[in-house]
Amino acid sequence: MAELVITIDGPAASGKSTVAQLLAKKLGAAFLDTGAMYRAVTLAAMQRKIDLTDDAAIEALFDGVQFSFVVKNARMIVHIDSSDVTEDIRRPDVTANVHYVASSPRLRGRLVAMQRDFADVHEKIVTEGRDQGTVAFPNADFKFFLTADEAERARRRQAELAAKGKAPDAADTLAAITQRDKSDQSRTVGPLKPAADAIMIDTTQLSIEQVVEKLLLYVQKQQ
Repeated sequence: MAELVITIDGPAASGKSTVAQLLAKKLGAAFLDTGAMYRAVTLAAMQRKIDLTDDAAIEALFDGVQFSFVVKNARMIVHIDSSDVTEDIRRPDVTANVHYVASSPRLRGRLVAMQRDFADVHEKIVTEGRDQGTVAFPNADFKFFLTADEAERARRRQAELAAKGKAPDAADTLAAITQRDKSDQSRTVGPLKPAADAIMIDTTQLSIEQVVEKLLLYVQKQQ
């Protein structure tokens, strides 16, 4: 296991991915993008036209497909077998289907094992997700939970999509955020909730840089 493990959990569009990536860079740590792992498994199943409700068939992918997650310039590069799918896993159809993998207890168990394997080969990691401090790394050195009100998170997601040339309806974006929260919080395995010892950070009024500096200060005080 890595000598330093920092977990950053939180709901969709709370800023955790960007914050984790930047914090990892400042600390010289490896950034573990757990969402990329779930997306990679989802994409692999889709490519093979596997029924996404068939947990056993999807689980077989872990033994029959080579998944590779390598950090380069603070970014996780993803390969399925020999193909670079770093961009493909962000496709809208993958996003729409990833919940099948995320909601399956047996598949989440395999993904958690994959995350711990990643930690075993790195000296320091910063990992983000929704159950990193509660399930994947309950003994992490630092646990953070980022929050922000729904309206602000919807605004951020709207801006993110607009930057990619997309312009979804603002009301639809807010509804999607609300539904995602409900789904994440109601999962039977690894539900979205802060660890009992997590440090809560409300990012609603903070810039990404301010959040990163706040987390960095916590870490530096304890090292």
